Amino acid sequence: MAAPRVSCGSLLQELQVLWGEIGQNEAERDRMMLQLEEDCLNVYRKKVEQTRKQKEDLIEALSFGESDIDRILSALGEREAFSRVEKLGGTLMEQLTNVEPVLEDLRRRRDERVKDFTVIQLEIVRLHAEISGTIDQGHPAAPLVDETNLSLSRLGELKSQLNELQTEKNLRLQKIDIQISYIHEICNMMSLDLKKTLYEVHPSFVELGRTKSMSVSDSTLERLAGEVHSLNQEKKQRLRKLQDLGSTLIELWNLMDTPIDEQKCFDHVTSLMSVSPNTIMPQGCLACELIEKVEVEVKRLNCLKASKMKELVLTKMVELEELYRSVHMDIDSDYERRILNDLIDSGRADISDLLTGMDGRVTKAREDALSRKDILEKVEKWTLASEEESWLDEYERDQNRYNAGRGAHKNLKRAEKARMLVSKMPSLLENLTAKIKAWEKEKGVPFMYDKIRMLNSLEQYTTRRQQKDEEKRRSRELKKLQEQFAAEQGAMFGTKPSPVHPPSARKPLGQSSNVNIIGGTPTGRRVCTPMARKGGLSSGKLKEAGKTAAFIPANYVALPKDCSDNSSQ
Repeated sequence: MAAPRVSCGSLLQELQVLWGEIGQNEAERDRMMLQLEEDCLNVYRKKVEQTRKQKEDLIEALSFGESDIDRILSALGEREAFSRVEKLGGTLMEQLTNVEPVLEDLRRRRDERVKDFTVIQLEIVRLHAEISGTIDQGHPAAPLVDETNLSLSRLGELKSQLNELQTEKNLRLQKIDIQISYIHEICNMMSLDLKKTLYEVHPSFVELGRTKSMSVSDSTLERLAGEVHSLNQEKKQRLRKLQDLGSTLIELWNLMDTPIDEQKCFDHVTSLMSVSPNTIMPQGCLACELIEKVEVEVKRLNCLKASKMKELVLTKMVELEELYRSVHMDIDSDYERRILNDLIDSGRADISDLLTGMDGRVTKAREDALSRKDILEKVEKWTLASEEESWLDEYERDQNRYNAGRGAHKNLKRAEKARMLVSKMPSLLENLTAKIKAWEKEKGVPFMYDKIRMLNSLEQYTTRRQQKDEEKRRSRELKKLQEQFAAEQGAMFGTKPSPVHPPSARKPLGQSSNVNIIGGTPTGRRVCTPMARKGGLSSGKLKEAGKTAAFIPANYVALPKDCSDNSSQ
């Protein structure tokens, strides 16, 4: 049960009664009353001070809450909510009661915004560290968030920056994946340890647990690119070396006539002869063990080749001789063979170099033979025509060529063909000479045919042909002079001279029958008549005409002044 409420008046009245009962004097009563009033005043004063302080605290708390709201709204970029707080009315306690939930909500939102900023900035810092490579030195410290600017626009900028960094990282990861795939491909070709190769670039590339993200720093990308370049160069060197070895193998197989079954053991090597370095090749095709195996085989074949190289060199020499002989070129075979034997037996020269040199000479001889082919064909035609011309000359000197005999009709046909062939000789000579001169001008050396310059042979032939034609012309002139002399004699003595006949004995084919004619006139009787002395031709003049017939034109015939009619006989 609550105690009854006691007022100050009842207590004062009770105090007055007690003082009366005690016998307290008035002065003491007044002093004690003043003391009571002072004590009461102090109590009221203290309570007022406390209440005033409470009011000030409420005002300060309200002011702090409003300023905090303003600061948070400013940081969040949401000042529109502050107008709602300003419109709140009522006592200080009511206003503070209304501000506190708003402030708590803003602080909660601010803390959440700060958390969002912290997460994004930490991710940005981490990505920066990954790209720059400083993450290898330890995880970066959490960044400080600027709580004065927590606006959504600033958050959007950070998110955009984070997206750019993530895109950059993804691009780098794609590039790393492509290069790692290429390294894996090359390592398979060359039988290299992929994990060891990647670990040398960066341990994160082969980490199983993935406690750390794969390194995407510039330095790592540079090392990875350097490793790719190094492996690519190594692949090219091995492929080039294997192709060289394969080419050597094929050359040795051809030289040694190696059976096909033995060659099949190295089909995987010869199949790479025309492969480009950028082509995907089978696994292990560029392994060091394979290259060493091919080197051993090449070394073995080289040892076998050394014993057969001399024979091969001499075989090339025979081929060279046959080439030169086929195109009528000069080569001192005995001297060449003696030099080759001395070089091989003395060991002063590498037989492979000798064989290479012989291959070069054979190639050069083939080129020379090809360049001489057209000319040699015309030389062959000219030689054939010359032979036919010589045969035709012998045939025409044969006085019995028209006698019916065995094979006469064949000689007639051959003579007809020979005359057609000889008629083409001038154009053939002209064309052949022009081609030889053009060839010599191009090559800078004389065109030799069986150790003789062909132009000299053609000039000699032309000279002989001119001399032969001149002799034929002189013979015809001399014959005409003899017939004219015989006609003069017949006119003087009144008898018809018989034509001068050659000896009846048959001459072999090819022997000239003009010797007796050129030797002079018959000496059965001496001609010395006045007519002969006046206008005819004496025997002395006839002999002199035989000497000077070369200077008489081909169309000129000397006739006696008074015997023109007899000359027609």
